[in-house]
Amino acid sequence: MSYIVGENCIKCKFTTCVEVCPVDCFYEGENMLVINPSECIDCGVCEPECPAKAIFPESEKLIDWLEINEKYSKIWPNINKIKPAPMDAKIYDGMDGKFEKFFDENL
Repeated sequence: MSYIVGENCIKCKFTTCVEVCPVDCFYEGENMLVINPSECIDCGVCEPECPAKAIFPESEKLIDWLEINEKYSKIWPNINKIKPAPMDAKIYDGMDGKFEKFFDENL
């Protein structure tokens, strides 16, 4: 089992979670982060560090997000240092339908 990043990370992309990850399993896209589930050691230290509450333990109800995390962690570059959040992150925090409106496959 591992942790995964969900929809609320889109357009928020706070990076405080990457700083505490002991195995550097976060990957960065244009407007969100993902976790490589194969690299995650299920320690959970990242979950409370996410201001957007976008990190969850893997579960059946999040299977689509598990697949997204798996796919893009193989494409996007690794990130292991904090970066400034987008200036408008607070505006998007908690917004519904962010995947359909804003998800970007690009780096």
